[in-house]
Amino acid sequence: MLSDAGIHFEVHDYPDVDETPAAGLTAPHDVVRELAERKARAAALRTPHVVVLAADTLVFLDGAILGKPHDAAEARIMLRELAGREHEVATGVAVAGPDDEARIRVVSGADSTRIAFRDLTDDEIAAYVASGEPLDKAGAYALQGGARRFVTSIDGAEDTVIGLPLHLVQRLLADW
Repeated sequence: MLSDAGIHFEVHDYPDVDETPAAGLTAPHDVVRELAERKARAAALRTPHVVVLAADTLVFLDGAILGKPHDAAEARIMLRELAGREHEVATGVAVAGPDDEARIRVVSGADSTRIAFRDLTDDEIAAYVASGEPLDKAGAYALQGGARRFVTSIDGAEDTVIGLPLHLVQRLLADW
């Protein structure tokens, strides 16, 4: 997605960052923005000579966070909860790197999209979970994958659901 947008980048692996939302944060934009900032800061501290882009995506259903399922059973539960309902997908993006005074500077933002799923049968859920795709995805699904067939409406940017809202990335890079 970044290449298609004309953004040059290199992928680096960094140690895991705690993705537990900070106490008191409940608004979707606040939660994902804080998590993206946490990831960006951690990466920028490890590589102080580069500008870092980080993102975090979560699914929100009736105010509850649906993160990545721990196993297939939890993925089935999440998909049953989403079936026949509308939910919000929020992605936070942060850009971090050295400022003129050798400190870490961070700019960030968030975007969200409303998604509605059709009713799903237990067999459809079981087959999708068996594909393995839901196990590393917030809300136990990937819009860019097999779950697209479950969607009845999308209100917002699809790339926000996929996990990298390019309009926001471009604005933050320009702000940087």
